[in-house]
Amino acid sequence: MVIIHPTDQTLFEYGELVRKHVTLEEKLRDLQDKPAITLEGTRIILSANVEQPADTEAVIASGAEGVGLFRTEYLFMHRDTLPTEEEQFQTYRQVAAALKPSPVIVRTLDLGGDKFLSHLQLPQEMNPYLGWRAIRFCLQQKDLFRSQLRAILRASIEGNVKMMYPMISGLDELNQANALVAEYKAELRVEGIPFDENMEIGVMIEIPSAVLAADSLAKRIKFFSLGTNDLIQYALAVDRMNEKIAHLYEPTHPAILRLIKMTVDAGHRHGIWVGVCGEMAGDPVMVPLLLGLGVDELSATPAVVPQLKFLIRRMKLNEARQLAEFALNCESAAEVLARAEAFVRQVAPSLFEPKMKVSDRYQSESLQR
Repeated sequence: MVIIHPTDQTLFEYGELVRKHVTLEEKLRDLQDKPAITLEGTRIILSANVEQPADTEAVIASGAEGVGLFRTEYLFMHRDTLPTEEEQFQTYRQVAAALKPSPVIVRTLDLGGDKFLSHLQLPQEMNPYLGWRAIRFCLQQKDLFRSQLRAILRASIEGNVKMMYPMISGLDELNQANALVAEYKAELRVEGIPFDENMEIGVMIEIPSAVLAADSLAKRIKFFSLGTNDLIQYALAVDRMNEKIAHLYEPTHPAILRLIKMTVDAGHRHGIWVGVCGEMAGDPVMVPLLLGLGVDELSATPAVVPQLKFLIRRMKLNEARQLAEFALNCESAAEVLARAEAFVRQVAPSLFEPKMKVSDRYQSESLQR
């Protein structure tokens, strides 16, 4: 909207919007080196999602505590040949060295679905999201998986590298992957190549079956990371890219909230922490709900980390737990969403940009759309 010949009142109101925006940006910058602590003193780990070494500057600038998701598939895409073990090792180590002692969680290759390698000539599938992707692909392409696992293990010598497998659907896949890690550790020992013997390994929870098997998985790993994008898609059978059914993609659906809660409870029963690295983690409206459900860590794009920290430092965890209790007993996704938004608007209203409304006052002005 362009306002021609604005009145003094209109200029004043828009000037106020600019002032509020600048003030918020200053407040967010002031939080860079401060932890994400609730008003009661509970510390929440805020991490960042990255794709390449150049992203480390944004991670540091955002005030994030390391990397909660390093998407390694971008090393493999848009090129004619596969990256070598040495190339991967240098990339992973570069990120770890730039951010240590903060942790860097490297996700093993998550190809398939909407991410493909043209030079591998992968077969077309009727439904690639239910097909040969992520850990399923890697367990069958062992030469490719070997070079990546060895590279990650070698990079772990920095002391702050962790690793997680995507798209685990059950215990058998986890056992196979862990067996390969043990095999490649033995290779590196024989070759005299150093690595962190105690590098932590985790699992992404993206498939409902993994939630139901969470107790078994938790006994064999160090952490869970909820990939909420796929978890929602698979649990609700909704392709969010399909505009005809995108409205059914509801993060606050009762089934989704219960799956998250089940995962958190299973992890905590076995003494491991649980994070979220999907889009829910980067949505301020969802953050109190996730923390109320017991999530320990949030990982989002660096640009939104300051906003999440701003929100967390203004909220009480016991009130977030009350919100989560309401949500778990509510039958309506819309009601949960409305309650969650109201919570955030009350705690951190400045995160919601005020929207100018064309009122009766502006009818005397010349509006051009």
